Amino acid sequence: MKQNYKMVLAYDGSRYYGWEHQPNTDLTIQGKLESVLSQMTGKDVEVIGAGRTDAGVHAKGMVANVHLETDKTEAEILEYLNHYLPEDICVMDLRACSDRFHSRYNALGKTYCYTCYVGDKKPVFTRRFVYIPEQKPDVERMRKAAEYLIGTHDFASFCGNPKMKKSTVRRVDSIRIEQKGGYLNLTYHGTGFLQYMVRILTGTLLEVGFGLRTPESMEELLEAKSRLLAGFTAPAKGLCLMEVDYE
Repeated sequence: MKQNYKMVLAYDGSRYYGWEHQPNTDLTIQGKLESVLSQMTGKDVEVIGAGRTDAGVHAKGMVANVHLETDKTEAEILEYLNHYLPEDICVMDLRACSDRFHSRYNALGKTYCYTCYVGDKKPVFTRRFVYIPEQKPDVERMRKAAEYLIGTHDFASFCGNPKMKKSTVRRVDSIRIEQKGGYLNLTYHGTGFLQYMVRILTGTLLEVGFGLRTPESMEELLEAKSRLLAGFTAPAKGLCLMEVDYE
C-alpha cells in the first residue's frame, strides 16, 4: 500500500532548468528526485512540488510530496535520497503524512528572498547567489514604492507570461527591504506569485532606487496591467524560496 510522504528540500538551482520536467534534459529538481525514488522503489513515481521555481532559482524550504510503496522507514528513505541525490540537492526532512496532503493545493503562502550585493568588495563566496547592480539604490525610495504593492492587486504588469489565461490577481502580504552589511535583501510573502513576478517586482523596485521611477508610479503600473511598463526582470541567481506555509 502506498504511503504519502512530505519532504522539505534545499537546493542550489544554478545548473538546473528549474523545478519542473523539461523536454530534452534531465537537469531539473523534480527529475532528479523522481529518478532516485524510482531507483529505490523499482517503480515510476511522481513528485509534486509546492511551486515551480524557474531555471537558476534556489530554495531553502521547498516542500514536495510523493506517494511511495516501500518497506523502508522514513529515516531510511531520507538517507537513501541524500546518498544518491547530487550534492546540490538535499532533503532536509521527510515524514509520512495524510494521503490527502498535496504540497501545491494545500499551500497557504510562500516566502521568497531576493538578494542583491551592494558592498564595495567582490562577494567571492556568494557570487552565485546574489545580483550585483551597477549602482547602489536608495533603499528608502524602494521601501516607499513597496508600500503601494502590498495587498490584493492585479499584478499583470509584473507577470512574465504574456499568454497567461488565468487570473493575475494575487495578494502580497509584505515586502521587507533590509540591508545587512553589503547585502540588500528583499523578502516577499504572499499567497502565491505569478511567473517571474518576484524578479520583476525586484527589478522595478531597484529602478525606483536608482531614481529611474518614482515610488508613486507603482499605482500607475498596477492600473496599466502591462508588462512593457514595468522594470527589468532581475537575474534568477538572486532568488531563493525560503518557506511554504501550511495549516
